[in-house]
Amino acid sequence: MLQIELWKRICIWGVVALGLLLALPNAFYSRVETHNDALAAIEKGTDAAEVADDVALWPEWLPSGLVNLGLDLRGGAHLLAEVKVGEVYKARVEGLWPEVRDLLRRERDAIGTIRLQQDTGDELVVRLNEHPEKAQEAADMVRGLARPVTSLTGAGASDIEVTARDGSVVVRLSEAEKRATDDRTVRQALEIIRRRIDEVGTREPTIQRQGADRILIQVPGIGSAAELKEIIGTTAQLTFQPVVSRTSNPDERPGPGNEILPSLDEPDAYYILERAPVVTGEELVDAQPDFDQNGRPAVSFRFNPTGARAFGDYTAENIGNPFAIVLDNEVISAPVIQSHIGGGAGIITGRFTVEESTNLAVLLRAGALPAGLDFLEERTIGPELGADSIEAGKLACAVAFVLVLGFMFASYGLFGIFANIALIINVGLIFGLLSLIGATLTLPGIAGIVLTIGMAVDANVLIFERIREEMKTAKGPARAIQLGYEKALSAIVDANITTLITALILFAMGSGPVRGFAITLGLGIITSVFTAIYVTRLLVVMWFERKRPKTVLHGRGLRLVPEVTRWDFFRRWRWSIGLSVVLIVLALLSFGVRGLNFGIDFKGGTTIRTLSEQSVDIGQYRDAITPLDLGDVSITEVFDPTFGPDHNVSMIRIQAQDDQESVSPEIIAQVESALQAVTPDIEFTSVESVGPKVSGELITAAVIAVLLAIAAVLVYIWLRFEWQFAVGAVVALVHDVVLTIGVFSELQIQFDLAIIAALLTIVGYSLNDTVVVFDRVRENLRKYKKKELSEVLNLSINETLSRTVMTSVTTLLALIALYVLGGDVIRGFVFAMIWGVIVGTYSSVFVASTVLLRLGVKRDWSKPDANAGNQFANVDA
Repeated sequence: MLQIELWKRICIWGVVALGLLLALPNAFYSRVETHNDALAAIEKGTDAAEVADDVALWPEWLPSGLVNLGLDLRGGAHLLAEVKVGEVYKARVEGLWPEVRDLLRRERDAIGTIRLQQDTGDELVVRLNEHPEKAQEAADMVRGLARPVTSLTGAGASDIEVTARDGSVVVRLSEAEKRATDDRTVRQALEIIRRRIDEVGTREPTIQRQGADRILIQVPGIGSAAELKEIIGTTAQLTFQPVVSRTSNPDERPGPGNEILPSLDEPDAYYILERAPVVTGEELVDAQPDFDQNGRPAVSFRFNPTGARAFGDYTAENIGNPFAIVLDNEVISAPVIQSHIGGGAGIITGRFTVEESTNLAVLLRAGALPAGLDFLEERTIGPELGADSIEAGKLACAVAFVLVLGFMFASYGLFGIFANIALIINVGLIFGLLSLIGATLTLPGIAGIVLTIGMAVDANVLIFERIREEMKTAKGPARAIQLGYEKALSAIVDANITTLITALILFAMGSGPVRGFAITLGLGIITSVFTAIYVTRLLVVMWFERKRPKTVLHGRGLRLVPEVTRWDFFRRWRWSIGLSVVLIVLALLSFGVRGLNFGIDFKGGTTIRTLSEQSVDIGQYRDAITPLDLGDVSITEVFDPTFGPDHNVSMIRIQAQDDQESVSPEIIAQVESALQAVTPDIEFTSVESVGPKVSGELITAAVIAVLLAIAAVLVYIWLRFEWQFAVGAVVALVHDVVLTIGVFSELQIQFDLAIIAALLTIVGYSLNDTVVVFDRVRENLRKYKKKELSEVLNLSINETLSRTVMTSVTTLLALIALYVLGGDVIRGFVFAMIWGVIVGTYSSVFVASTVLLRLGVKRDWSKPDANAGNQFANVDA
């Protein structure tokens, strides 16, 4: 019977209501955002009365979670930083010297005098002057200083390794301690970067670890990546070190255990200092901008009890001696200790401005970065570009929505309205889930939603077409509807799981916007299946219970394919396969001769998008930039309707610079100045810079992602069907990917990381089509035991042809709207998707099925009929 229990109805509407309630705040984005900012300010100590009006903008009892807007929608700065963990090894080993020195000096009678050897990298080498033969004995003594490694992976291991070598004691960090140090260093750097950015008061920053030694930083609303680097890039390592002597010769040898550092205030002055500090900035508990006794800007500080005790003891024992205050390897002052300084408080003076003293206090309060940072990737998105991207995305979504809704109504009438209601709910559920998990929506993420709009109707099309089929044989509409949902379920699940696999691989292997696309695509698949299987079914059941119609889906709706087709798709199979082979050969030749127009993601370098009211003169731009000697620079004019006809957009690509992971802010400023001399009103709407290290890794990750997707699909289809089906599907996938790469090579469209996301989505889409056909083939093989395989394949393709064409058209309607209205930023991505839908539809009908026909299929009748034996199909065409 066609019925749904009451508790199931309550659960379905409950999930829908909850999802839409979670999505509701996004419809009032600015009000809810202001409300949330006010609550955050109150938590930080702001008087509630001052922000009461802002808090009242949104009811407290309603959800207030929002979908975070990515940098390409809000504007801001993006950095990928690599922590120089190797620097910490040297500092750790040097910090052991006082302990080792004091220990061996106490045993002077047994081993004689000692001398620290010159800098030997991450080893501490102590020479025994008088009794080198006792090096092993001394090493055994030093080994007693070892401590257990404080990490789970290093349980049972010691933090140092001590050996005797050529009359010396050699101390180095153990491998277990290095691994633990790496983890601690990155965690500490992550936390300190978070504190520094929080001090500035930015909204919704993204700061997360990426890989073993990298940190991803995205801060919306900040002016540029250079500004962000100024906030977080300074290590702000503060140390208090004993002064050995003062010199004017920067090349003077400081001696073992010492270092020579320049003076910040005196240009020609240098200080030789003991390398091991007495106190470091890690013992600071507070730092505030202040003024010294002469009214000049300074920074006051206060130590914790441990630091205060060490500071006080040293000043008491060294009255009359100079004491250096060192910040980031520069001596900012070296006062003579006049008296014992107790209490752990002091003041740092220097040639500071008020702004510099304030910034230094912020850095010191946040703590010192434990190691330096290499910036491997930088991106700056201007707020104007972000605002235009939002408007373009809204318009593209709205147009895609209207086109798909209209197409579904024209095709299925009342059932199309049910599908449209489910589609609206589907998009609401996506935003509800994104708000719930605090996901970040990027421009590729909007593309994922638009693609979901196109693909979400696929499950409904499968069901509705199946209901139409069942109406011809079933006893009444109730039975037809029930069978339609039951028989379409297998194809829906298989088709969407294969697409979900590619989304998961995208999420695992991708980064930044690619991950955003993967999240929206993955969530869209889940919500699409839910709305198709449960929501539309419930709507149909509720309507059927009230109307009790004699027939369903019988009207003269829009049909792109005749109701009954008997086309022979294998009559000219040699022509279709020949065409595919020729296109693949041409694609490979184009790839071999012309190659791909790699974007900076894969080639490294910097891309600058400019905006001006004056027309773009590429020759003048090139003449202005050439004197900067930046190597290969390409300049192209870009048509971007998001900015309107009165604005001109250009794209400038600068090759990766030698020995630099990214183009420096100074070079960007020089390019901007040079172009402003030609076009005074020019603006840089975005600047993206990727170093050669990251670009090389991205190429590797992209290849692995595509191979993983194909391998995962091969395994899944093998498990669900037979190996012949899997081979047919994979051949179709390779066919689609190669042809897509060939088109990008021939047209020289920029090939970047977003195109890899498109390729993987094409893999998922092509599979979606192929699996639907294969699912019907499997069903018909069991149903028509005596038919030749070629007949079964033809029958299956004809039966699913209407669904194949309908799904392709709805997806293309959404993608074309995005291509025309979505702006230049994602045009290459959308073009790849459009091409992928076309070749994916072709390959699922002609390529995959033909491969299956030539391989043959084992027809195991034991499953549907226990009395029948096994047979092999005749695969002759």
